[in-house]
Amino acid sequence: MSQYVYLVRHGEQQDAEHGLPDGPLSPRGRRQAELLSQRLGGVPFTSAHHSPLQRAAETASIIGERLPALKLAPSSLLFDCIPTGETDETPSAYHPFFGAVTDEEIEAGRAQMADAVAEFLGPKKGESHDLLITHNFVIAWFVREVLGAPEWRWMTLDQAHCGLTIIQRKPGRPWSVLTHNDLAHLPVELRTGLPEQLPV
Repeated sequence: MSQYVYLVRHGEQQDAEHGLPDGPLSPRGRRQAELLSQRLGGVPFTSAHHSPLQRAAETASIIGERLPALKLAPSSLLFDCIPTGETDETPSAYHPFFGAVTDEEIEAGRAQMADAVAEFLGPKKGESHDLLITHNFVIAWFVREVLGAPEWRWMTLDQAHCGLTIIQRKPGRPWSVLTHNDLAHLPVELRTGLPEQLPV
């Protein structure tokens, strides 16, 4: 039986451009979450977890309103984090990013993601459909892990607000990426959160 993991980035945060570390969803973020909940309506979820941060918890709550059978649980393994520091392979263009990141943050992020991979990508009995509502870097790390890409490549994988990534493992096979950052449920004006605007 196959395992499916549905990775969702939270909706747009209110006043995120002012550098606030966390906060409520903006009206646009709430609409993103509502449309995503419609997209997920037919999925037979077996579990659902979300980051405890407000923007992710509110996204989860909105999805839960449409999917009342969903049992949503916060998980500290889905907190926003920095999963690695610089490596010998990290392109110089990414060096400024790490200027304000401490060794303690990197160590904590690495440990968190090792535990998250073990928890959410570990083998399960029977078919499973697990929903994880989390953050850009966390989703990037899961995708990098599934693809077996070098550690630094998580920095090159961006997710839009309420973008949907689905990974799958069939019995006897490795994990594969079915879809990455799927935005089909969002009209163009609601596609936010990427470093550069997507071409229409």
